[in-house]
Amino acid sequence: MRYTTCFLCLVLITAFGFAQEKPKLRTDMLVSTDWLGEHLNDPNVVIVHFARYRGDYDRAHIPGARFLRTNQLVSDSQETTFELPPVADLQKALEAIGVGDKGRIIIYGTQAPPTTTRAYFTLDYLGLGDRVALLDGGIEKWKAEKRALSTDTPKIIPAKLTVHPRPEVVAKYEGVRKIADSTEPAALLLDARPLSRYKDGHLAGATDLFWVDTLTSRELPSWKSPDELRKIFEAAGFKPGSKIITYCEVGQQATHAYFTAKYLGYDVSMYDGSFDEWTSAKDAPVVKGEAKR
Repeated sequence: MRYTTCFLCLVLITAFGFAQEKPKLRTDMLVSTDWLGEHLNDPNVVIVHFARYRGDYDRAHIPGARFLRTNQLVSDSQETTFELPPVADLQKALEAIGVGDKGRIIIYGTQAPPTTTRAYFTLDYLGLGDRVALLDGGIEKWKAEKRALSTDTPKIIPAKLTVHPRPEVVAKYEGVRKIADSTEPAALLLDARPLSRYKDGHLAGATDLFWVDTLTSRELPSWKSPDELRKIFEAAGFKPGSKIITYCEVGQQATHAYFTAKYLGYDVSMYDGSFDEWTSAKDAPVVKGEAKR
């Protein structure tokens, strides 16, 4: 009986270990150019061209795409740089381009992925994450493959959108401060900035994992394979089952780390105020150099 019990314990421990080894990959968060090419005329797919300037959209966009300006999803006030606007404003902006309660939402942009991942983070905050995906490789890959482009603006019928905000994905200063001050933190801090900025000053205990290192290249910004991404995260100390909080300078690069960590199955949130807010707070400690603390 004793041996049977021990054997069962060993089985359970082993099974738990395997379960922790590879968190479930969220394959629904990325779509390929092939997939989008096959769904251009799908009435259940809303394609969103997300960019700072409309001129990029007017010159050439993926057929059927609606335009959404960056500052419609990101506060651009000096006091809250790159933070979330009021929920009602976000809801109104999405409804105006026809985003309602049904269908998939595919986002792409004309700049580096932190722009599109910022859009993903905002929609995930609104409770729409299960319906949203990014175009892997962006319009850069679409153009490189010589796929169809358009200058036509599609007819848009405004929609009614129900949102369910998820405040738990937004880490706040007080919670992050407790983690930075603890030698046994409840979560791991991920600094998504380049190493040079990390060395200039970072939060105590944070690990640097530059967001660009998860891409195949800046020119064709596709994510590396899941196996490569897992190795990158685990080599940086983010083991399976880790709770992660990402941050950067102003809450832009950190959304790329947020997206990638969630894609890999991690439990993740993002410190929206990031280093900009941290250094404005009274007595918030900053660590310089490559040492975590």
